[in-house]
Amino acid sequence: MWTKEKKAIIFLLIILIIAAFFRLWQLDSIPPGLYPDEAINGNDALDILQQGKFKIFYPENNGREGLFIWLISLSFLIFRPSIWAIKIVPAIFGILTVLGLYLLTKELFRIENYKLKIVNLKNETIALTASFFLAISFWHINFSRIGFRAILVPFVLVFGFYFLFRGFRQKKILFFVISGIFFGLGFYTYISYRFIVLLLAIVLIRFWLSEKSKIKSKKRFLFSTFYFLLSIFITALPIGIYFLLNPGDFFGRAAGVSVFSQKNPIYQIGKSLILNLGMFNIFGDENWRHNFAGSPQLLWPIGIFFLIGIIISIKELITSTKIKNWLLMPWFIIMLLPGILSYEGIPHALRVIGVIPAVYIFAGLGAFWLFKKIKIFFKTKNQVIALYLCIFIFFLTFAYAQFDKYFYQWAKKTEVEDAFSKNYVEIGNYLNSLPDDVQKYVVVNQSGVAIPYPDGIPIPSQTSMFIERAKFGKIRATYLLPEDLDKIEIDEKTVIIPLHNIQP
Repeated sequence: MWTKEKKAIIFLLIILIIAAFFRLWQLDSIPPGLYPDEAINGNDALDILQQGKFKIFYPENNGREGLFIWLISLSFLIFRPSIWAIKIVPAIFGILTVLGLYLLTKELFRIENYKLKIVNLKNETIALTASFFLAISFWHINFSRIGFRAILVPFVLVFGFYFLFRGFRQKKILFFVISGIFFGLGFYTYISYRFIVLLLAIVLIRFWLSEKSKIKSKKRFLFSTFYFLLSIFITALPIGIYFLLNPGDFFGRAAGVSVFSQKNPIYQIGKSLILNLGMFNIFGDENWRHNFAGSPQLLWPIGIFFLIGIIISIKELITSTKIKNWLLMPWFIIMLLPGILSYEGIPHALRVIGVIPAVYIFAGLGAFWLFKKIKIFFKTKNQVIALYLCIFIFFLTFAYAQFDKYFYQWAKKTEVEDAFSKNYVEIGNYLNSLPDDVQKYVVVNQSGVAIPYPDGIPIPSQTSMFIERAKFGKIRATYLLPEDLDKIEIDEKTVIIPLHNIQP
């Protein structure tokens, strides 16, 4: 017998298969190339395996938290070093985030009533819809296939809040500890994650206010919160100590792109606010590496659902004290702050990646609201069947539209090849094809952050370096700055390659 529980599991499995397909298909070739910011993560991961250079924080390239690099090193250990082995890490966490969003959404809409059955139609429908929208999201698919550490942020957030809310519902310390570990690990992911302290403060205060005035309830809350915060503290302690000893690394890139570094910060905040709010439905990130340049971050029907969900949540926040509203709206606002408080490259889809889960929960809520409004016009059995068939076709159309946009329209653009430095990969492959007795020189005539800073070779060289190391375990070519050309020793077996081919 097909119970509600079994149906929910089947739908969830289908969604996870869709999510896996979108994140794994042709992962070795799409996106093309390997951007230097990805390559340096790969090189640092190789340093862990080859030289034992394990770091909490990697200060090179404007600073990077270490968790993602540790995971890449584990991937290299399992699969051997390659571009694919870098990309499989974000792909796996992208898939897991879809699962986590489902679990969180169902828990979030259940928290108000502890006596709800395991499967509630509203909770289940919104959770499945939100996770489906995330599974086919161009925005999330793209970052799930790029070797950037920021993809860990949505993963940490959905599972952290899932276990936190489950802990408050079931009153079990274990869930608070697990949640605290997730939130603690978040500090090893990406700089924008640090805004989580504001969101957690709001959520904990809201739960405190929701507790009954009985002393027993208050004590239980304080006891649970203590274990939760202690778990965060212990997990995040190593990187916290690092930042205390190296305060300059704490701010890193953020200080350079802050609106407060501009002459008129108030104007910049207003401009950034408008652009970031408009990125979902009007005009998105223009960087081909982050988006189909200028395209809204949301597929337009999903964007409409998102707006409906926002309106419903704002209305409920004003008229109701439901806990879910005190998570979703603050989540949306707070995780947009990294974008709003910066002036460079706005709207910036990567910088606000932490907002993704909330956005798709809003979209799931809006879609369910619209479904309920439409369903009342379909009364007979055949009419209801026709309605569900139309919904299935619409959702199938959404999936195909995103598939076509990512794998055909976006992936085949020459701008995308340039954005991911495909030519640097080709240089690395050419270097690998040359015999050992050939003297190989790469002239790094491209600007960029010096690695190591301040006297090293600019970061664009990291891609071809990784390609060499992935095959031979070492760099065979000599990398030089243009001003060091006199160091080249030319004979009949010398190859000189400029990193950037200057057109006449």
